[in-house]
Amino acid sequence: MATFTWVADFGAARKSEPKIRSVKFGDGYEQRISFGLNTNLKIWTLQFRARSNTEANQIESFLDAREAVESFDWTPPSGESGKKWICRSWSRQLDAYNLNTISADFEQVVV
Repeated sequence: MATFTWVADFGAARKSEPKIRSVKFGDGYEQRISFGLNTNLKIWTLQFRARSNTEANQIESFLDAREAVESFDWTPPSGESGKKWICRSWSRQLDAYNLNTISADFEQVVV
């Protein structure tokens, strides 16, 4: 299994959005229930700022090789290891000569 080893900049954000199903009744009552297994997987929004062309190319090559299908190992800033991740989308911005910013969303998956 491939491991993503680059360290993201400060300001990384973790999002939680538990999966539920709900039914609303006419009198304002609402019933909610967890939907499926592993209902509270995390999403990290990351940025890799001021990276050289070489390092930015390496990060992009790693993500390109996985094609948002193959999961990879990564340790988030919170330190919880042993989880698998995918990256469905990322972008690269050229800030100045040989300075790039890569923005990516890492989604926790269960394999």
